[in-house]
Amino acid sequence: MGETVIPLADLRYAAPVPAIPAQPIAATGLLTDALGRPLRDLRISVTDRCNFRCSYCMPKEVFDRDYRFLPQASLLSFEEITRLARLFVGHGVQKIRLTGGEPLLRRGLESLVAQLAGLRTPDGAPLDLTLTTNGSVLAKKAAALKAAGLQRVTVSLDGLDDAVFRSMNDVGFPVAEVLDGIEAAHRVGLGPIKVNMVVKRGTNEQEIVPMARYFRERFDGRIVLRFIEFMDVGASNGWRMDEVLPSARVLAMLREHWPLEPLDPTVAGETAERWRYADGGGEIGLISSVTQAFCRDCNRARLSTEGKLFLCLFATRGHDLRSLLRGGASDADITSALAAVWAGRDDRYSELRAAQPPGAAGSARRVEMHYIGG
Repeated sequence: MGETVIPLADLRYAAPVPAIPAQPIAATGLLTDALGRPLRDLRISVTDRCNFRCSYCMPKEVFDRDYRFLPQASLLSFEEITRLARLFVGHGVQKIRLTGGEPLLRRGLESLVAQLAGLRTPDGAPLDLTLTTNGSVLAKKAAALKAAGLQRVTVSLDGLDDAVFRSMNDVGFPVAEVLDGIEAAHRVGLGPIKVNMVVKRGTNEQEIVPMARYFRERFDGRIVLRFIEFMDVGASNGWRMDEVLPSARVLAMLREHWPLEPLDPTVAGETAERWRYADGGGEIGLISSVTQAFCRDCNRARLSTEGKLFLCLFATRGHDLRSLLRGGASDADITSALAAVWAGRDDRYSELRAAQPPGAAGSARRVEMHYIGG
């Protein structure tokens, strides 16, 4: 009998297999964690690969030509992803976001979109099905994604100045092609579109006002631009607090040009603080994950590309669902295991970080952004 070979890359985030409770736990859609937070949002990473090398996510000095990404056999198939998604929906998930890496690098992704678009909540409602992308191939894919059932997209874009953008993606990719992708998504109706800008002090804060002006004027306020504080995700992005530009400062910079008024959240657990232009020219969002923790309302779970369930963006370990899938566990078994894992969740990393003295940091290695998705 031949030996089973487990690729080293597969051991990068070794995780225990969730126990199947002796007493089955039915899916009621009312599942809550140890802090009373429901499960509403599932982020699914479909690949750990990306064609950009942004310094805050996949710095080139770490993710070089010799870096070993997960082998194809390790990845969940589209059918496995859809099966798990269906079980999560039974527990209350209403929104699914496809992410990565760069999700549009996963071959045949439209097929997965079509499968997920066919899922329904227990009361028969379609899911909110969306995707986050760097926009590099969105112009080519937008129409097919829309036809498959994708509802909207979020595009990562860290500046309009071509030199700044090429420097930040660190592969010399031109900003014009990302803007073409946004135009294509807008044209086929993948909206409302959101554009996410990670703001890194000393790198691209000068792009804040030009970005706001561009999306406000070119799209008549129909695209929501969101500014994200540079986060300490993973261990490879060289995060330092002095490179964080607080959202309060971003808001002050914008208010020097336009009056802004606060808006109420659209859904419970929303990460962005919403503001609208007083003249009706649309809205912006501020995601203050460093200076203003929103852990107490977090209703998100994350599924890695090879089937590990993470309960927090800043998690140090996950739960191996792939072993359940490929080990013959029934839907009822996996449903019960998911319920037990979520019921024990008490993660609140950002709140705990905020309570630490300046300069303090945990020693445990956190999962990398490219692996778990944003």
